Amino acid sequence: MASAALFSVHDKAGSVDLARALVASGMDIYATGGTCTHLREHGIPAHEVGEVTGFPALFDGRVKTLHPKIFGAILADRTKPAHVAEAAQQGIPAISVVVVNLYPFEATVARPGATLEEALEQIDIGGVSLIRAAAKNYTNVTVLIDPAQYASVIAALPAGVDGELRRQFAMRAFERTAEYDAAIARYMEAGLTANALPGSLALTIPLASRLRYGENPQSRAAFYLAREDRLPEQLWGKTLSYNNLLDLDACLRLLVHPGIPEGYGGAADRNGTVRAAIVKHTVPCGVAEGADAAHALSDAFNADPISAYGGIVTIDGAIDFAAAERLGEYFLEIVAAPEYTSEALERLKKRKNLRIMRYKAGFPEAISAELQVRSALGGILAEDEDPAFAPEQWRVVSARRPTDREWSDLLFAWNVVRHVKSNGVVIVREGITRGICAGQTNRVSAVRIAGERAGDYAQGGVCASDGFFPFADGLIAAVEAGCSAVVAPSGSIRDAEVVAEADRRGIALVFSTHRYFLH
Repeated sequence: MASAALFSVHDKAGSVDLARALVASGMDIYATGGTCTHLREHGIPAHEVGEVTGFPALFDGRVKTLHPKIFGAILADRTKPAHVAEAAQQGIPAISVVVVNLYPFEATVARPGATLEEALEQIDIGGVSLIRAAAKNYTNVTVLIDPAQYASVIAALPAGVDGELRRQFAMRAFERTAEYDAAIARYMEAGLTANALPGSLALTIPLASRLRYGENPQSRAAFYLAREDRLPEQLWGKTLSYNNLLDLDACLRLLVHPGIPEGYGGAADRNGTVRAAIVKHTVPCGVAEGADAAHALSDAFNADPISAYGGIVTIDGAIDFAAAERLGEYFLEIVAAPEYTSEALERLKKRKNLRIMRYKAGFPEAISAELQVRSALGGILAEDEDPAFAPEQWRVVSARRPTDREWSDLLFAWNVVRHVKSNGVVIVREGITRGICAGQTNRVSAVRIAGERAGDYAQGGVCASDGFFPFADGLIAAVEAGCSAVVAPSGSIRDAEVVAEADRRGIALVFSTHRYFLH
């Protein structure tokens, strides 16, 4: 059986060099439509696949390689004399190298305004089939699905591509087809199941980087990412670690401004302000809004300067020199912003290990809207952060209504507490977190600790609790700390007692229909 290679590539990078090396090693080259034209234009003596099948490309190119002579050429086992004899009898060549990359379905559906018709046209049929056939027969066939693989094959050609390398290529090929099918399924489900989660969950996410270790040095870890183009760009500093990635995710989510609940009775949220957030071990330790980056950062640091040491900082406005000067006063792991002035970058780079990240506009909102998954009991849990159920509603249940300033602070505190591990409590005054407590096993302790951290700043501040008060003691603790208004979910069998206590204490109490536990 004469040896041949089959090319059918959307991304033609590197294909000419690879084809030239294969020709030099004695192989014939077969290729489909545009790939064949491209190779010929660069002096490669490529043959159209129609010379093997006896058919032209059909139906606007939808059918080109789906033919027994092509798949027989890939799937025949050259170690079996019967296969070799049958191939010779049918005039089927031996295709020993298959070079295929798929139509850009993922890139197409990621493009704003892409239509269903455009998406369907980018679903590759023949390419996926070629890849799977070649990967199945990897003991005889080398399958290449990425231009990054070509160099290793060119280098190996003089001695022959060994079996272990072919197996690695086959493994990646099956991973790629699984990724591709999963992307198509997710796209189709999105249009049909607006109020439901997928019927199955395919986690076929390619490796982005191997990490030095996981949460602790004795654990192996890696980072997998479906779309590298969305990842914040690292401008400076050490490689991100496992814990850095978790903290950065938690910190970016704090920049999202959820919609105003129905029943919110205050002035509009602080439009035009800049929000800064500081996170330590995925727990917020300072969140503030200001007229510019420098003021927002100053207030966020002042909220809890001790906890801010070694933290992660994100901001939703441009970092200028004044903001960079403020950042330079602290030891930090990461700073992430959508924009930096050249002077700010120069100032920040004086810290050689500081990781400086630049994220694209809308990125925090994008990750907040995605399905969240985590492992449990050997399986996978998945949830929508904000499912399409009844919208959140607020109602004032106390005799006293919040003032405009209290309304604004209540909304701000509520948008922070949803990112604090349960039992979580946040005290806010004048658009700055003053006391945050996370992860307590009872709510009254969480309120007391948050109040202690807020100190005098709790006087006239507001308190947000991520879950309802099971007893009035939690609300009493907020009042004793100095808070004048509280927001919490309803749902306790003792809600009436909590409301009565609020009225006795003369504070404003707002109930929400939503809770925000975080584990």
